[in-house]
Amino acid sequence: MKSLIVFVFISTFGLLSAIGQEEQSAKVDFIFPKGNRGPENLFTGNAFNYSLVGIDSTYTTLVGNVYFEPGARSNWHTHPAGQILIITDGVGYHQIEGQPKRVIKKGDVVKCPPNTKHWHGASEDVGLQQIYIVPNTENGVVNWMEAVTDQVYSKKE
Repeated sequence: MKSLIVFVFISTFGLLSAIGQEEQSAKVDFIFPKGNRGPENLFTGNAFNYSLVGIDSTYTTLVGNVYFEPGARSNWHTHPAGQILIITDGVGYHQIEGQPKRVIKKGDVVKCPPNTKHWHGASEDVGLQQIYIVPNTENGVVNWMEAVTDQVYSKKE
């Protein structure tokens, strides 16, 4: 009887630990301050930007951190010199126009080619944190376009 009680205790503790780990994995750990909320005309949902390296004539590179709350995403846009995304936490999506939507997650690096229409943002249930790098800012930074529709965002590939 004593071994049955111990077994039930260990099984229950293991189950509760697993549930706690699953809940934790849905949360995004912040590396940098959350930053300022992005404009509603450029993002669907809540996205927050924190500048890390501002535009200057020496480095000609813009670097920042964006946190997308679950369901949030950018509008379609292009970058004259391209963009690099380093996903530091969470789960989200990236899509280049005319290509399938890709799942992106912590540890992924995404290269957005110059002048290529694309969007990126968080998954429906988990936020996304990314570092963005925009090189050669002397060529321009970003050209914003239309919002990503719910149909495009939700499409299963």
